[in-house]
Amino acid sequence: MFVQATTSSRQNGKTYVSYLVRESFRTPQGPRSRTLCNITDLPARTRDLVIASLKGQDFLPAEQVQLHEALDYGGLAVLQDAWSRFRLSELFTGIGSPRQRGLLQAIIFSRLLFPCAKLSLAQKAEGAWLAQACGLKADESFDEDDLYLAMDQLNGHWVNFEKQLYQRAFPQAVRLVLYDLTSVYFEGDGPEHLAQYGHSRDHRNDRPQILLAVATDTEGLPLHVSVLRGNRNDTQTLQGLLHTLRRRFGIQEATFVFDGGMSSRINLEAMDAAGLGYVTRLSAAALHGLVEELGLEKQLELGDRQKLMEVTQEGRRYVVAGGQWRQQRDRERRQSRIDKAETELKRLAAVKRKKVQAQKLASQVGRSLQRLKAHKYFSYRVDAHGNLQWERKGELIAQEAQQDGWYLLHTNQTAGQCPNDQVLAHYKGLLDVEEAFCELKSYLEVRPIHHRRPDRVINHVRLCFLAYWLSARLGGEWRAKGETEEVPRVLRHLQTIRLGLLQMGPQVHHSVITEVPKDLNQQLQKLGLATLFASPPKRQM
Repeated sequence: MFVQATTSSRQNGKTYVSYLVRESFRTPQGPRSRTLCNITDLPARTRDLVIASLKGQDFLPAEQVQLHEALDYGGLAVLQDAWSRFRLSELFTGIGSPRQRGLLQAIIFSRLLFPCAKLSLAQKAEGAWLAQACGLKADESFDEDDLYLAMDQLNGHWVNFEKQLYQRAFPQAVRLVLYDLTSVYFEGDGPEHLAQYGHSRDHRNDRPQILLAVATDTEGLPLHVSVLRGNRNDTQTLQGLLHTLRRRFGIQEATFVFDGGMSSRINLEAMDAAGLGYVTRLSAAALHGLVEELGLEKQLELGDRQKLMEVTQEGRRYVVAGGQWRQQRDRERRQSRIDKAETELKRLAAVKRKKVQAQKLASQVGRSLQRLKAHKYFSYRVDAHGNLQWERKGELIAQEAQQDGWYLLHTNQTAGQCPNDQVLAHYKGLLDVEEAFCELKSYLEVRPIHHRRPDRVINHVRLCFLAYWLSARLGGEWRAKGETEEVPRVLRHLQTIRLGLLQMGPQVHHSVITEVPKDLNQQLQKLGLATLFASPPKRQM
């Protein structure tokens, strides 16, 4: 059956359209059709439903049409595509069972989308397309013990992992390596001999910690990560890194950029002996000593904080750099320390004591000033009656103010090999790496660590490193297209795009993707990701 629209004209000039339901049938003379009924008088929407129904389309009340089993999908679709394009599955070939490889992939994806403890992963994965994105069954349990066993499969494979990642990301040898350290603390005691108390960059001196030593390229793409004891001195980490990078990646000629905590005389001499270049920042005391030895004319040049000044002393090359923003920051930081110190001094002076102990009070004042980093700005004394007296060191403060905004860089490369502005650019690249560390620890939530076995602590960091590597590769691609937002933030925003099954009455018809909001659609077009959401994935939910 079908609906036929017939048009007829009248003598009065009017034209009428009739809608007839007709049926086809066969006769010895050939096919014929006959009219069953006239539906012209029905409302237009009702006629349309009759026409569509006769064409085989089904119709249900709106309340019987539902999106069934809708899952958060967008960010995982992007990660699955990146995982495939970067051929990361090849890294895990031969490691554990297929399910364990899928669980490792799920842990890496979760660090970027919803970082959590292994115990919480099953809960976080509910309502997300995580299992299917990693080639696991839709009803995957993400059992905590299974996740730990999957992590254990990484033991003995990491060197090969880093080699393959390096070869894929850097077809040409790396010429500039940025190196920095950060600390990550434990909840609880942590593994013996690895979790130790030390200088905490998280300001958690009450917790044992480990050190993470990460080397990256200028774009923040990581080359290598090492997990070190929490009480290891910064200066003792650099030579081990140099040995590892040269042996593992074959890096023979490169310039290393690192902060002042690692620029000991022994380290710099070792780099000279190895024929490697370096750019490092020296301490404020080193800057002060260098300025004192400069002539008056050179000292006057320090007044222009927009200008780089090169100094060669005893065969060593230094570059003095600075800026207005840094000058203001140094001034405000010093004033804040002085104000806090004076408040503390007034408090200590006002305390009523039953017994005068001048030495004890002086020691207490010294400790307080050291804690507030203001000891050098004050002279103080306690008289025989126990009265605390102090005064600012005005000359020292004025002298320090003249150097506000300046910092001292040191390199063993000649001006021809690395001009002054390039020395500064190399060091600013290191500052970007420090921001990347903040991303590593904040977005990926490496900290705090709850594991107790040393190998699992190390494998936890390595999985976070792989998530960071994946994020950095995507970030490099997206920055080239003008995207400035952090990769994890974009991915989490894309997770609002959902994938579900369209259920009409008792029947489930097919997979559908929810409508992409206009702002997200523009972002997907900009990043070249819109094709990922043009149709649902072929894999069953």
